[in-house]
Amino acid sequence: MEAGQGTPAEVIVTYLEMTARPAEPPRPLPVGQRLALVAAEAPPVHWFLYLYRAVGADWHWTDWLERPEAELAGFVRDPRVTIHTLLTDGWPGGFFMLDTREAGVCDLAYFGLVPEAIGRGLGNWLLDTAVRSAWDRPGVERVTVNTCTLDHPRALGLYQRAGFVPVRRETVTRQLGG
Repeated sequence: MEAGQGTPAEVIVTYLEMTARPAEPPRPLPVGQRLALVAAEAPPVHWFLYLYRAVGADWHWTDWLERPEAELAGFVRDPRVTIHTLLTDGWPGGFFMLDTREAGVCDLAYFGLVPEAIGRGLGNWLLDTAVRSAWDRPGVERVTVNTCTLDHPRALGLYQRAGFVPVRRETVTRQLGG
């Protein structure tokens, strides 16, 4: 989690997993939206940081902002990690990041929409697409994700409706602001 100075806050982190591919058909594209989903291979670090800040600023996503650039580049540019950017009306409306560095597991490392895209009916479709993309990875036996009480208030329910099941919770202290 985040290091540094600021106001301490207790945060509940919920770890979820899915052990079978969804049985229902894929969600259709939201009606009336001009969308494109683009997977980036070995993107520059600044692309990840742009998306990370644009989606995560309201939810206190700061952990990668404090890590060494070499560590960040190693993560973002690893061939087992892929960033999928949702373009809506030609601008980045959100993204998801799949991480298959652990054998048999695809972690939905990051998922979210920028504030301007929230409320347009994109979240359910994007999450369904992320889950199906995770299951399409070779050797995946389990898809994981985690969320916390700092994330969007509907995040946990969204993951559960998508088929994820909580497997563990922990309380951590984060330093907010500063």
